[in-house]
Amino acid sequence: MQARMEDLLPVEYFHVVFTLPAQIADIAYQNKAAVYGLLFKASAQTLLTIAAAPKHLGAKIGITSVLHTWGSAMMHHPHVHVIVPGGGLSPDGKNWIGCRSGFYLPVKVLSRLFRRPFLEGLIRLHKAGKLKLFVKLSKLADPDTFEAHLSPLCKTNWVVYAKPPFGGPEAVLAYLSRYTHRVAIPNHRLVSADADTVAFWWKDYRIKRGWRMKVMRLTTDEFIRRFLIHVLSSGFHRIRHTGFLANGIRRDRIGQIRRLLDAEPEPGQMPDETASAEPPAQQFCPKCGGAIIVVEIFLRGQTPKCRAPPEEYAA
Repeated sequence: MQARMEDLLPVEYFHVVFTLPAQIADIAYQNKAAVYGLLFKASAQTLLTIAAAPKHLGAKIGITSVLHTWGSAMMHHPHVHVIVPGGGLSPDGKNWIGCRSGFYLPVKVLSRLFRRPFLEGLIRLHKAGKLKLFVKLSKLADPDTFEAHLSPLCKTNWVVYAKPPFGGPEAVLAYLSRYTHRVAIPNHRLVSADADTVAFWWKDYRIKRGWRMKVMRLTTDEFIRRFLIHVLSSGFHRIRHTGFLANGIRRDRIGQIRRLLDAEPEPGQMPDETASAEPPAQQFCPKCGGAIIVVEIFLRGQTPKCRAPPEEYAA
């Protein structure tokens, strides 16, 4: 979070969601690393391409993408949340081009363009033998059957949803702190659990108005099965940065953009250079008078490592 805090710019931020159709989600379930990786690549390519078009924004943008694979009921629902600053660098890198207030890019155009590179990439993966298809999908191992399965998806609208702009850079940071490291269900949604049944709150999106939150009860085995659907392959990164936020160039580009915007980082966005890495002199508890044991010192905005105290104090 400290690193993301340093990246925030004094501009409007937007939130775009790319969702895979159910027919693709079934394939993704059996090929998580390959298809989720393609989802990251196709969604980022879509935004970069349309933003670079002169009739839309004509700029090089920066992207932070976060993968989610679940819905409220913990069923398989792969989609990627994309956080983007409202503008980008001009092609020559000498100017900042801001988007219209409250509007980023046309969703219908994003939907159509996202569909094409994703399907093309999926067919390439199939031809290269990188997709493993089992049980009810085993018939899709045949190339002609696979392309016939995808053919109807070439004509349907894929779900790309642009949420209202964030309230400001602080709201972006709050969102990222809540959602980037989530698992399929947070503790506060659990109602009860025993050897036979688990009950939890879920949101019924079929209800347009009124109380959407309901309690779902599953057998313990089914709850565990749904939870394990969302365990990712070892080493798979579910947060990725592209464009001018790519890891190799981010620091230089952020500095360049700040100069163009004539904006210095907020005090809370930079590390406190005056903070000492050494523990302070011996301090005492104002209530009991005992010596205070310093286990760790961390900067504002950083997350403590939550390590155990030294062994000599363990008792």
